[in-house]
Amino acid sequence: MTATLIILTKNEIEGLKQIFPKIDRTLFMELIACDGGSGDGTLEFYKEHGVQIQPEVKYGDVFRAAAQIAKGEIIIFFRPDGNEDPRDLPKLIQYIKDGADHVIASRFMMGSRNEEDDSILKIRAWANRMFTLLANIFFNRTGIYITDTINGYRAVRADKLREMKLDAPGFSIEYQMTIRSLKLGHKIREIPTIEGNRIGGRVKASSIPVGMEMLRRLITEIAIGKNF
Repeated sequence: MTATLIILTKNEIEGLKQIFPKIDRTLFMELIACDGGSGDGTLEFYKEHGVQIQPEVKYGDVFRAAAQIAKGEIIIFFRPDGNEDPRDLPKLIQYIKDGADHVIASRFMMGSRNEEDDSILKIRAWANRMFTLLANIFFNRTGIYITDTINGYRAVRADKLREMKLDAPGFSIEYQMTIRSLKLGHKIREIPTIEGNRIGGRVKASSIPVGMEMLRRLITEIAIGKNF
C-alpha cells in the first residue's frame, strides 16, 4: 500500500529544522505540506527540500483537502513541532497494512507520554480524557476502549477518510474523525506514543475555546446520528 504524509504547519521553522531530517521519506510516495500561512521561513524550507505545498489552508480544511489531493492509499497527519515522534510513522503504516482502517497515536496508553505528565495541573489531558470517555459511551460499540480520541497524529485509509464526510471546523475535526469512524464501524487501533515537548513556535489552540468547540461537536454528532 502507498502512503502520503500530510505535514501541518504554521510558523514551525524551528521544529522543522530538527524534526524533518528524522522523517524516513522512503515510507511515502509523496509529502504534502498544508500550511496555515507561515512567514518565518517554513515555506522556503519546504521548497528547499522538495516538499509539495498547499498554502493558506485553515486547520480543519487540511483534513478535507487531504481526502481530495492525496494519492496514497494511506494518509498520515503529522506536525513537526516536537510533540509528535517521527519514529512512530512506520508503526502507523504497518497497522494499516495489517488490516486497520484508522490508527491513532495515543498519549494515554501504557508506555505512552503526554506533554503534561510533568505538570501538576494537567488541564488539557483531563479534558481529553473526559471527551474521550464521552465518545466511547455514546459511539463505541466495538468493545475496545479508545484511549485518545482527540490526538491529531494518526493514519487512516484514504477511502475510509472520504467516507467520513468531515465538516467540523478547526481543532474539533480530529474528534469528529474518531466519532465518525466509530459510527461507520471502521477498525480503529491505537499505538502508544511519546509526546515530546514543543520546539519553538507557540501553541495554536486555546484551551477554553477549543473545549467549547469539542463540546459543540459532541452534541452535534449525537444529534445527527449517522445522517451525514
